[in-house]
Amino acid sequence: MIKHSDVTCENRTGFPNMIAQPEHAGIDYFGNEILAGDDVAEFDGEVILKDNLERFLEEIGFEFKTAI
Repeated sequence: MIKHSDVTCENRTGFPNMIAQPEHAGIDYFGNEILAGDDVAEFDGEVILKDNLERFLEEIGFEFKTAI
């Protein structure tokens, strides 16, 4: 029986490959994990993932409209 090294590692540690895991860089305003290399914005001491920026702006009172 042939065993794959990634499967053996995952069975032993619970993780497929610890070396390949991206480095944790913090938590954003909404509690989402920030990983090394993620795009973020900073506002008044808060860190927001770029993907959550529109949601953050709406939450603090910005209103998005279409120009006429």
